[in-house]
Amino acid sequence: MFSNLIIYRIAQQWQGSLEQVEAALQKTPFMPCGATQEHAEGWIPPRGEEHGLLAESVGGQWILRFMSESKMLPASVLNRKVQEKADAIEKEFGRKPGKKEKRDLKDEAKLDLLPMAFTKQASMWVWIDPQAKFLVLDTGAQGKADEVVTLLVEGLKGFGVSLLDTQTSAQAAMANWLLTQEAPVGFSIDRECELKAADESKSVVRYGRHPLDIDEVKQHVEHGKLPTKLALTWDDRVSFLLTDNLQLKKIHFTDTVLDQAGDEGGFDTDVAIATGELAKLIPDLIEALGGEGRTEIG
Repeated sequence: MFSNLIIYRIAQQWQGSLEQVEAALQKTPFMPCGATQEHAEGWIPPRGEEHGLLAESVGGQWILRFMSESKMLPASVLNRKVQEKADAIEKEFGRKPGKKEKRDLKDEAKLDLLPMAFTKQASMWVWIDPQAKFLVLDTGAQGKADEVVTLLVEGLKGFGVSLLDTQTSAQAAMANWLLTQEAPVGFSIDRECELKAADESKSVVRYGRHPLDIDEVKQHVEHGKLPTKLALTWDDRVSFLLTDNLQLKKIHFTDTVLDQAGDEGGFDTDVAIATGELAKLIPDLIEALGGEGRTEIG
């Protein structure tokens, strides 16, 4: 269910209910793009049932699903249409369109083409842990996360969040783990990392499917290349790629976890397993990074 994580801390004073969340989401449901609409976004039922609830609770964990849709309009196609209109003006009136007229022609061309454009949809799982006060988004794109957070903050009274902050930065911690060749308690270092130089060269060294407990890796770190990504496994249950901005990518639940689902599967089972594991992993990761920081939550 979750392949990437951007984690937020929810303000402790927020005590919203599932019913309040549902009411807020109902104000911005997803509606597909209209004929001349470039982009649409909103909430859809996480179970995939038509007219279903927009906020589901499984084992006390709240699950939402955000959907966005965009019209695919290649620049080359749009430019060709604009040129056709410009050529028609020149042929009819014997003059070339000016800059302002060209901008107007571009708007006209876009309106002409949008009804015929293909659409692209993308959805995002959103998880609220009301007890631990975490908001977790299944995305690796901060811009997309910002869109969702803005909707929630505007829709939910008193809902304040800030990106998860720790006393030790993820980058400093990863560098130390590679230098000492020792992972934090409960974690193991896997066979993938990316190191980037902090100087003007911005040189990058990547290791994939390669042991990292070697002198070469230590030397890169000692010479100023800092880790931007490092593969870890937590408790032999969840593997992931930790980034320097404290995101989790390429999340993979090990067979030990997946075997718990048996042959049943389904929405409730998937949510229970994913949130059950990640709700334990996140506090352990925070502890490995020295505890939470002191960023004030707005």
